Amino acid sequence: MNTPQTNKLQNALLAWFGAHARVLPFRGVGDPYAVWVSEIMLQQTQVATVVPYYQRFMRRFPTVQKLAAARLDSVLKLWQGLGYYSRARNLHKAARVIVNEHDGIFPDTLDALVALPGIGRYTAGAIASIAFGRRVPVLDGNVMRVLCRLYRLDDNPKSPAAQKHLWQLAETLVPKNRPGDFNQSLMELGATVCTPKNPSCPQCPAQKLCLAYACNEQDVLPKMPKAARTPHYTVAVGLVFKDGKLLIDKRRPDGLLGGLWELPGGKKQTGETLKQAVAREIKEEIGIDVVVGQRLCIVKHAYSHFRITLHAYRCDYTAGTAKPIHCAAVKWIAPTDIAKYAFPAATLKIFTAAASLINCHLDCS
Repeated sequence: MNTPQTNKLQNALLAWFGAHARVLPFRGVGDPYAVWVSEIMLQQTQVATVVPYYQRFMRRFPTVQKLAAARLDSVLKLWQGLGYYSRARNLHKAARVIVNEHDGIFPDTLDALVALPGIGRYTAGAIASIAFGRRVPVLDGNVMRVLCRLYRLDDNPKSPAAQKHLWQLAETLVPKNRPGDFNQSLMELGATVCTPKNPSCPQCPAQKLCLAYACNEQDVLPKMPKAARTPHYTVAVGLVFKDGKLLIDKRRPDGLLGGLWELPGGKKQTGETLKQAVAREIKEEIGIDVVVGQRLCIVKHAYSHFRITLHAYRCDYTAGTAKPIHCAAVKWIAPTDIAKYAFPAATLKIFTAAASLINCHLDCS
């Protein structure tokens, strides 16, 4: 049963959302497929980054049937640059489940939604409330921050006990009418006003109801755990040429960057040089011998839980038959065909940095 304070919060947020919500291509769309695609893309990714990807994706795959019928390589290529590629793989898997097991009809219950690959409690709640009008809560990082400040919750919000409490609290707040709009208002508030640093409290529609603001604690809540030190790895890769063709290999489908193509190579081991690392990794991974030449470039890249420094070397093939020993596939491609394949962002950085040297090598070969 709603309390007067809850009613005030609901009314304030819904009115604010109606007047100030950002105009986005996936807003106001009742299609659960579109809601699902947008929510998956928005996971750990800024809205401004997502919008052009979402628009291209929906033009290419406007229905769940189109997505299910597509080749995974095509989906990954369209996703290239957005990161967290397991999202794309799970979208593709889930689309096929919806088509094959649900007759192409999007599930509309929480239990059925969370049974789909890549859909957790938050995404299921977003789809169910926004697309189907279900009175169910959502709890992402933005909503968590808003609730911690509104109710002055000073426990570690990521602890199991705090998560349980926050989900229960979020559930009590969702109104019977317009649950999707209310959930979006909480997310929008956290994204645009109740930000991690320097929240814009004077513009907040819930300022008078916010216990953290009343105690001048909006800048210290929520109390997040100290981030662990990010590991760093040194990686050496080779641009291996043979008869004007460049060697690429495909990562195995499970694990980080699964299904993407890359340059052969790997982590430098203790006691070996970078050139030795390139030659060893290529031999172990693909089974060929190479002569490691000049270093073409150094590229730094950060993932969610670690950082790498990539050293890219020009290599010339000398012996052996390229085969997928510790990868999913290998190919010799013309450098002009690079754009046809989906590569991780770090590999694309190498292609950009080494473009002139690659072209010079090809012209002189």
